[in-house]
Amino acid sequence: MAFNPEAATRAYIDGLGTDALAKSAAYTMDGHWMILWGLLVSALATFIIVRLKITDRVWAAMDKRGLALRTFLTGSVFFLVSAIITLPWSVWAEWGHERAYGRTQQPLADFLMQDAIGATIGIVGGGLFFMGIYALIRKTGKRWWLWSGGFSAVVVSVLLLLSPTLIEPLFNDYKPIPEGPVRDAVLEMARQVDIPADRIFIYDGSRQSNNFTANVSGIGSAARIAISDVALKQASLDEVRAVTGHEIGHYVLGHVWRSVLVLSGLAMLFFFLADRLFARFARAFGSQATEIGDPRGLPVFLFVLSFLGVFAVPVSNTLTRVGESEADAYSLQMVNLPDALAGALVKTAEYRYPRPHPVQEALFYTHPSVERRVRRAMEWKATNPATSPTTNTTP
Repeated sequence: MAFNPEAATRAYIDGLGTDALAKSAAYTMDGHWMILWGLLVSALATFIIVRLKITDRVWAAMDKRGLALRTFLTGSVFFLVSAIITLPWSVWAEWGHERAYGRTQQPLADFLMQDAIGATIGIVGGGLFFMGIYALIRKTGKRWWLWSGGFSAVVVSVLLLLSPTLIEPLFNDYKPIPEGPVRDAVLEMARQVDIPADRIFIYDGSRQSNNFTANVSGIGSAARIAISDVALKQASLDEVRAVTGHEIGHYVLGHVWRSVLVLSGLAMLFFFLADRLFARFARAFGSQATEIGDPRGLPVFLFVLSFLGVFAVPVSNTLTRVGESEADAYSLQMVNLPDALAGALVKTAEYRYPRPHPVQEALFYTHPSVERRVRRAMEWKATNPATSPTTNTTP
């Protein structure tokens, strides 16, 4: 009997069971709603900060300071107060919700400690970033949004360069893959595409999440492939090869640079629209700042960007889905292990409902649906017979 990709795909997805599929659907839908709830929480925090005149008070208190320092301190205090106001939401959205669905075993104390580290980085980094934005508004006039988009591209590039060595190690422990069959297989694949052996790591992703995952981060000489210990514990050796092939695809195809380019374009568009919308939102919140170049209006400015960001979710998600499809195709071409890739993908269906409505997928999914990705792997299998036997040994 001829191999049937549709039947094989259905078998993979149905193999999860109705209870697991229902739980995945509920978890995924909750995540969609959190986009809206997060915006409403942001609106509430903005309203409170504006009504209490937090940024106005800081700006007035620093009137004898230099303009750059005054702007930085005003922005930093805003980010600090905002983090405190939104902390209950952050705890629920990033920890409580995950805990409720069994997606994390992280103790609350550890989560709060890491959240404090992230908040500190956000307070200092946010203050510096908007200090630069307000300087560009003052110096470049009506075209400030164009210059600010370029500035954003530079900042993102610097963060990507520094993140693997300075930021990510604050949250996880990155180590070379231990000696054994997994390391041998991964390094052999890396050598095929001239990726240095010291650019592939295992990290303790289980500290924060039970999700089966891996990622590429950094740019240039700082770029690296990192595989969560969850993936290595749950995957067969062939699944490790398939997942590594996928991540090598991201690395080789330069998806990070494409993301920087697109996100920079979005930043320019957001700044352009924020310039036109700021006054209306400022009046609605009751802010004393009437012009976008006034640092006292930072809470409103940031909310306008957040508001616009919600509408850009489908655009950024489409960009990511295209990259994920390309990385899947790269893995299939590199290692020709469609069943292993399908098996690894099905493990992600626990936290990403595999059979969404097409509209739901287009609007909210950062990855193509698992069902779609598995079907493509099975279609590949139908036209590209395996060239070597696979192994099912668990690493």
